[in-house]
Amino acid sequence: MQNIFSQIKGDRAIWAIATLLAIFSFLPVYSAASNLAYVGGTGNTFSFFVKHFMHLSLGFAIMYAVHKIPYRYFKGLSMVLIPVVLVLLLITILQGSTNAQGTNTSRWIQIPIVNMSFQTSTFAAVVLMVYVARYLSKIREKSVSFKETILPLWGPVFFVLILILPANFSTTAIIFTMVMMLAFIGGYPIKYLLVIIGSGLLALVLFILVAKAFPDAMPNRVDTWMSRIENFANGEDTEEDYQIEKAKIAIATGLKPLGPGKSVQKNFLPQSSSDFIFAIIIEEYGLFGGIFLLIMYSWLLLRIVVVSQKADTVFGMLLVLGVGLPIVFQALINMAVAVELFPVTGQTLPLISSGGTSIWMTCMAIGIILSVSAKRQEIKENEVLEGDNPLDILSETI
Repeated sequence: MQNIFSQIKGDRAIWAIATLLAIFSFLPVYSAASNLAYVGGTGNTFSFFVKHFMHLSLGFAIMYAVHKIPYRYFKGLSMVLIPVVLVLLLITILQGSTNAQGTNTSRWIQIPIVNMSFQTSTFAAVVLMVYVARYLSKIREKSVSFKETILPLWGPVFFVLILILPANFSTTAIIFTMVMMLAFIGGYPIKYLLVIIGSGLLALVLFILVAKAFPDAMPNRVDTWMSRIENFANGEDTEEDYQIEKAKIAIATGLKPLGPGKSVQKNFLPQSSSDFIFAIIIEEYGLFGGIFLLIMYSWLLLRIVVVSQKADTVFGMLLVLGVGLPIVFQALINMAVAVELFPVTGQTLPLISSGGTSIWMTCMAIGIILSVSAKRQEIKENEVLEGDNPLDILSETI
């Protein structure tokens, strides 16, 4: 056992947070999956438990493997993977799949042989953030013009976002926001950022106009976004507010928690094990469950900031913030949707919700963060071997 732990490098607090969230997720997912099991499945809830266990096991395997890679290699990997991401997104959007209601659901591609689906936009988000961190670190100490950065920086960002937008507006908005935040932190001129933000809003308006003019090209997507925003703004109860209303009932019930596995609203919430699992957690575990999650994600945010500040290079700092902040941001959005502080987005709760791609990509991002912190530990260990005062080094790592 001691030999196993000796192979684990990086920030131990982040390892602990990821492990605690993963362990905590099993009961809520097992409980909430009953809706999927009995309504659309065979009635076997244990199969969902096993599936979630397999997703987490593979996720932690990815985390371990990635954290063993020296983070400097991610610079080159991001450049290689950007074209791969664009091809995957193009394949995904060209599928043009629809569900029984005629709604465009082309967000996943099927992985051959293993017969598993994979959400390409989630993978694209991680790769894009690494790529942006690489470029920003490259120009950090340089004076560049806006024209010089259009193709190498904003070209890939534009193409990735435009390929995700037709099927997934919320993910597009989150990625765009995170890229803007990272560019600001990375010292990219604010006047240029304002131009990019204005261009992004203009592109969104043009997309909506085109989608309205040719509705058959993207069935129901723009109407879905607009109706969600309108329903959120006017506060009226409509059929499309069904999930939010059930989520609020579950949260209100949480004032007197029902206990593990005893949720009632999981039988009415279609996405009870993924998008609205936070509401089920509150219903079953009360405020304790909600506060626990808030503490965990706040702790994760703190460790992300600490690791970024202790990174030995500018690229390491931007890399940690680029892949780490979206995890916490997504968690906050998921919880905000459940309590109706934000329109419905379809974003999962990282490391808690069921769903393979979300878990795998979150673990990949955490693995990258751990790789950066592992390098810092390696430097400190070398300093100890060279004769530095261990007490000084210990005080710096706390």
